[in-house]
Amino acid sequence: MHELYQPREIEAAAQTFWDEQKSFEVSEQPGKDTFYCLSMFPYPSGKLHMGHVRNYTIGDVIARYQRMQGKNVLQPMGWDAFGMPAENAAMKNNVAPAKWTYENIAYMKNQLKSLGLAIDWSREITTCKPDYYRWEQWLFTRLFEKGVIYRKNGTVNWDPVDQTVLANEQVIDGRGWRSGAVIEKREIPMYYFKITAYADELLESLDELPGWPEQVKTMQRNWIGKSRGMEVQFPYDQASIGEAGTLKVFTTRPDTLMGATYVAVAAEHPLATLAAQNNPELQAFINECKSGSVAEADVATQEKKGLPTSLFVEHPLTGEKLPVWVANYVLMHYGDGAVMAVPAHDERDFEFATKYSLPIKPVVRTSAGDETPAPWQDAYGEHGQLINSGEFDGLDFAGAFDAIEAALLKKELGKSRTQFRLRDWGISRQRYWGCPIPIIHCDTCGDVPVPEDQLPVKLPENVVPDGAGSPLARMPEFYECSCPTCGAPAKRETDTMDTFVESSWYFARYASPHYEGGMVDPKAANHWLPVDQYIGGIEHAILHLLYARFFHKLMRDEGLVSSNEPFKNLLTQGMVVAETFYRLEANGSKTWFNPADVEFERDSKAKIIGAKLIADGQPVEIGGIEKMAKSKNNGVDPQSMIDQYGADTCRLFMMFASPPDMSLEWSDSGVEGSHRFLKRVWRLAQAHVTAGAASALDKTALNDDQKAIRRSIHLAIKQAGQDVGQHHKFNTAIAQVMTLMNVLEKAPQVSAQDRELLQEGLETVALLLAPITPHISHELWAALGHSGPIIDAGWPVVDDSALVQDTLQLVIQVNGKLRGHIEMPASATREEVEAAARINENVLRFIDGLTIRKVIVVPGKLVNIVAS
Repeated sequence: MHELYQPREIEAAAQTFWDEQKSFEVSEQPGKDTFYCLSMFPYPSGKLHMGHVRNYTIGDVIARYQRMQGKNVLQPMGWDAFGMPAENAAMKNNVAPAKWTYENIAYMKNQLKSLGLAIDWSREITTCKPDYYRWEQWLFTRLFEKGVIYRKNGTVNWDPVDQTVLANEQVIDGRGWRSGAVIEKREIPMYYFKITAYADELLESLDELPGWPEQVKTMQRNWIGKSRGMEVQFPYDQASIGEAGTLKVFTTRPDTLMGATYVAVAAEHPLATLAAQNNPELQAFINECKSGSVAEADVATQEKKGLPTSLFVEHPLTGEKLPVWVANYVLMHYGDGAVMAVPAHDERDFEFATKYSLPIKPVVRTSAGDETPAPWQDAYGEHGQLINSGEFDGLDFAGAFDAIEAALLKKELGKSRTQFRLRDWGISRQRYWGCPIPIIHCDTCGDVPVPEDQLPVKLPENVVPDGAGSPLARMPEFYECSCPTCGAPAKRETDTMDTFVESSWYFARYASPHYEGGMVDPKAANHWLPVDQYIGGIEHAILHLLYARFFHKLMRDEGLVSSNEPFKNLLTQGMVVAETFYRLEANGSKTWFNPADVEFERDSKAKIIGAKLIADGQPVEIGGIEKMAKSKNNGVDPQSMIDQYGADTCRLFMMFASPPDMSLEWSDSGVEGSHRFLKRVWRLAQAHVTAGAASALDKTALNDDQKAIRRSIHLAIKQAGQDVGQHHKFNTAIAQVMTLMNVLEKAPQVSAQDRELLQEGLETVALLLAPITPHISHELWAALGHSGPIIDAGWPVVDDSALVQDTLQLVIQVNGKLRGHIEMPASATREEVEAAARINENVLRFIDGLTIRKVIVVPGKLVNIVAS
């Protein structure tokens, strides 16, 4: 054992051993408890960041701990490799996305390996490879034939310069993020997953997930958005519209129907089209609306605009004529593209009616009273007793709901309905770097799924996109084909799938990544699934997790898996944050400086109170603590930390600085402190090993001091086991080891018993640290005389007899103030404790001249003598 702690050599040796022994490759072992530990797989962006390091270390600690519990542990890794960043990088560097992606994967894989993760790399998957997406296409064709996937026109953000659809977040102030072109709303054919058919089950089965954070489940419930409301039909005013018909709306507030003063329709609604036929001003406004975002969040915050039409509809219960307006806050793809406007009790309608001087009629008595004067108050939206509603006056919400439904049913103009906020999942993307949609368009046969024996439809990998739409649409060699049904010339679909599709089922493919007989091998999938512990960022709480749950149910219904949910337990790790520093430039922009380039001035509590740039010695502004990001230049390169201190130091700091679900503040001094601690462990072990082997410990011959040391050892085992295994509080588990180290460093090394006790203590330190700092633990275990590797050792077992104390030290208080301690046999009765306290010299000194009124004994802790 080398005298000095040398992490580079230690870590290289441990990793070589694990690779040679294939220590982390697992297979199905019937009868042995399994544990599937999975961290969300990375996008191969080129470099690991500290968020990656934290995420994968958390997963690795859990996986290694479960292995020490004797379980067959699966911890795989792969690459979420399709997507826009690769296309953008390809255009910037004039390389094919495939080349950029595969080079990044190779680099990042080496970085991950340097962390010493217990990963079964034999199961590695890469979503942009045909052997993976072939099965995605296979499932697509089956679901298309069943109608679970369908094709229809959808409203999208269309960039007329780049000739492509943009996601909502790629539209900035109404313009394309890359081209700067004004975005149009356009109707184009798209493929949809019928996720709404599973809305009820996706909602209800959240109750089957006690291991998920309530916050995440609430976010999903809100996204699915189940609501009971009323479908209401407003008959057309035939004099103005010229034909019979009804305007259909859905409302969750049918109790406010008598307060409707106008109706608003989306720009794409047929009534809007009709009204604009001889109205150029209205047509121009409709065109303007069509160029806006299709994102619900954007619509909610934008300025409410509208124009009146010459059309009217009739109130279904009173027959009153209500004007039809075209409004930009009504979306065609939400509900029926129309709303009944009740300005007195809906904030959007209130804002719109106030702007355009439309009637506002209160029909609900709220805590704000019977009137609804400007400005808007949240109280106006409350449920309450109906007023100004004719025969419905005095009814509460539930009573009004039933009575108004009965009235509408009588006229065949309405009925109650359950509706979901969730919409079917549109997966068509006019992108190149994605999974090709396996459909062939035939003039005779229509949309024909690619036959199974012709899968996969391979994406050509030698293409450099130019940003002007999908290159596939300009490649006859890709899209020209024959119809599989009739043999006539046909055209292959050139859209690719949303990259959320690949990440919605990867967890199942890990169970049998080389299986050629289908998407998954059902036997292997059911052996491992559902995932026991899933780890990833809260930013994936809605879409990724919802789609993965949906896909799992699709696979279940195809007979591929037997479970209902993919992930039993979910841990959403906190962000890694760090200080930011900047200078304000003359044009108002900020130049950000990396913390490594800044010299700090701290106060007595280590808070940064001043900073200057090392390069020029001039001050910089302190921007506060923020998530590590390129935009703020406050990231720390994990590789430089590993090169400087070793992976174990980085892992230890990451797990010690904060509980895994909380934000972790980066601290150079914290990293240095973690490194010093590992050097202390090494130094103590090295001195012990150098002194030679110890004899066997005789537990029956320990003196009181030795018993106290052994008690510290087993208290650490007990507490760390609870912290890691039950609560994932790795920081407090590490604190237990640090406390134990303090005891061991001070322990005498005189007798053979002392040495054997230190041996047990050091073995315990190595075992408790093994999931967190696996490399140094591997080396220590061997140096302490063990022939087998520590990864095959079990978690240490608590010796309950070591925790039994012969004597207890109790606190003595007089009138609640600490006045001393007494040593008592652990078996002492309350009376014996009280008697000893009464004659304690410190007690006698402080009650001199006073009368004891009461003696309070808290067993095993304290005695409080109350005197006056």
